[in-house]
Amino acid sequence: MDESPGPRRVVVNAIRRPPSEGARIVGLGAYRPARVVGNEEAATAADVDAQWIAQRVGVRERRYAEPADTVVSMAAEAGRAALKDAAADAAQVDTVILATCSMPSPMPNGAAQVAAALSCPAAGFDLNAACSGFNHGLAVADALVRAGTSGGVLVVAAERMTDWVAPHDRDTGPIFADGAAAALVLPSSEPGIFPVAWGSDGTKAGLIAIPAATGRMEIQGRQVFRWAANALAPVVDAACDLARITPRDLKAFVPHQANLRIIDAQAQHLGAPAIAVARDITGSGNTCAASVPLALDALRRSGEITSGDPVLLFGFGAGLTYAAQIVLCP
Repeated sequence: MDESPGPRRVVVNAIRRPPSEGARIVGLGAYRPARVVGNEEAATAADVDAQWIAQRVGVRERRYAEPADTVVSMAAEAGRAALKDAAADAAQVDTVILATCSMPSPMPNGAAQVAAALSCPAAGFDLNAACSGFNHGLAVADALVRAGTSGGVLVVAAERMTDWVAPHDRDTGPIFADGAAAALVLPSSEPGIFPVAWGSDGTKAGLIAIPAATGRMEIQGRQVFRWAANALAPVVDAACDLARITPRDLKAFVPHQANLRIIDAQAQHLGAPAIAVARDITGSGNTCAASVPLALDALRRSGEITSGDPVLLFGFGAGLTYAAQIVLCP
């Protein structure tokens, strides 16, 4: 006997919408796993000194996913929080973009499952630009909304990096962690997401990789550090130029939370000492694509930024990929 469910009505998002003058983030949401892992535990697993982790990378504690915390479930929780923050209904979302590089399998995609979990009648697709994934997703969402292709886009970044790093590997084990964050993007009469400055350098793809033979992340830390701390400065400058804003006009700088020394070097390049700089890495570790929106959410919750403040977001990572844009805080 065929026990498959009967046919369901196919929802087609083919509404003709006029182009919008702009798009804006109207809500943020985050999900941080309950399990907190301090440096003593992480150091023991990697056979290093706990203080060495803090000094070398800046991490003091991080969150690890519980068995029930999947990439999809964490993404759904973050998305639900973003909808609540915006006082928005799931019916307003017709596109879900999931930025992730840690799905356990390439099929099925995660975004469609997130949309289903939130009861969003949405198109859903995954986007893999590793640690700059949220920035890429935000740029795509902005373009979709301004073109009139989408009336509302939920951009979610979710990672379960602990599935892909070896706890005993001192270059990755004590650094990477898990979590998710989301942003709801809706049309706006004025731009709230400014043009993206982005690019990639596939000639350096081998610096951060997960070889099929091992299934574990490998990273050439020193080379990545030099590239991120020095070579990426023009990307930050370009993002400011595209928004016609100077670094001194910014209220905050939210870079990828990869390494505290890299964050400090990039902040110094901006030459705007009065702005808030996200240093979420100290308590969250490196959550890859989720790190930028998690740090943005944390800054807003702390009161360091408020609605309408211009904030520079900057992601970079495996690929190698990079992307930066200025947004207005929701």
